[in-house]
Amino acid sequence: MKTTKHSWKREIFMLIFDVLVILLIVAWLFGFRVNTTPSIPEGIYQISLGDFGRGELVGFCLDSENPFSQLAEEREYLGSGSCPSGLQPLIKNLVGLPGDDLRITDEGLILNGDFLQGTALANHDSQGRPMPPSLLNEGIIPDGLCLVLSQGHIGSFDSRYFGLVPLESLRKVIPIAVFGQD
Repeated sequence: MKTTKHSWKREIFMLIFDVLVILLIVAWLFGFRVNTTPSIPEGIYQISLGDFGRGELVGFCLDSENPFSQLAEEREYLGSGSCPSGLQPLIKNLVGLPGDDLRITDEGLILNGDFLQGTALANHDSQGRPMPPSLLNEGIIPDGLCLVLSQGHIGSFDSRYFGLVPLESLRKVIPIAVFGQD
């Protein structure tokens, strides 16, 4: 059978497409993710099994039993993803650890006596919809839990709303190529 110019171009296109799909799958398996949300700078990040500490970026899945998981799906705060809830993982800064003293004021959060800029709770989301009461409680952060925030974005969906997150659910996140960062 004779190969036409048109079928040859199609075969090349399909080969390139297949290679790109394979590269994307391999990148996904090696923990590479693209962030396009305003909570952290846009860019390419890698989820790692390494140790993490205060102030570092971490990724995690919002527990499907958390009422804010359903809200995140209904209001499309999070898209479809690889979490058990079917939602995409979140990436935030690890701010508070077990034993830290957390206080909540109208102006924002206070951690170990230090005011955390940009942490006031919003009464409404960016679409003007009322926010339900926060699940975050004042006091000493208990063993096994942590506070995750995105202080750089006032409207971030973080611990201010869905509460403390289990430390065991966190994975270290490494910025690979970040765009639009000051």
